[in-house]
Amino acid sequence: MQLLVVGAGEMGRWFAATSGADAVAFADRNRATAREAAAQLDGARAVSLDTHDRFDVVCLAVPLSVVPDAIAEHAPKATEAVVDVSGEMRDSVAALDAHAGDKERASFHPLFSAANAPGNVPVVIGEDGPTVSAIRDALEAAGNEVFETTVDVHDRAMETVQAKAHTAVLAYALAAEPVDERFHTSVSEPLSELVDGVTQNTPTVYAEIQRRFSGADSVAEAARELAETDVDGFERLYERAGRNHR
Repeated sequence: MQLLVVGAGEMGRWFAATSGADAVAFADRNRATAREAAAQLDGARAVSLDTHDRFDVVCLAVPLSVVPDAIAEHAPKATEAVVDVSGEMRDSVAALDAHAGDKERASFHPLFSAANAPGNVPVVIGEDGPTVSAIRDALEAAGNEVFETTVDVHDRAMETVQAKAHTAVLAYALAAEPVDERFHTSVSEPLSELVDGVTQNTPTVYAEIQRRFSGADSVAEAARELAETDVDGFERLYERAGRNHR
């Protein structure tokens, strides 16, 4: 399988190394990034974004905001399948259907950073076939759990597990003050560890997620409600919070 990965960042490199491809080409708006990615993977090469070469598979590993345009531009370079690992489904799947409707196509979302692989990978399959199945098999062979979902179910889940979760963690980080680590509790210590994990990544990725998925406002409203309620109201909110997670 000959693979073109458009977007030679962390997730594009992960996909290239995990997809089972026999030959990989990287393209990136920064040619140096593409060359660096190619140098890290045996037999890989860097190509320009406007290459006229054709590949069995094209994978888009680009920021959420540019996925539709990137699919439109690069899908014609695929002979068998077009996939993406962008992290959202609504716009990606719509663009795949519009610009790769005659090919196998799927939108994968690795729910982890490449450094924390393997993990769970939901997928919306627009058109299955031997190539998409081979990619899925390769991802599973690498230890990932790949499971099928729908656009609506995926994107609704992302509002909670990404937009709301990130907002809650970062809000705590912004509100917290430095303390002697000996004061940490069974609640604050893991929260601080979550802060470390989130803030050591790329801020633009989190900004894209917050811009794409709603949820931040509801976390802010919940925090405001907790801060302003009386004792009886707090107890009701506390009990409701427990019921929501049982």
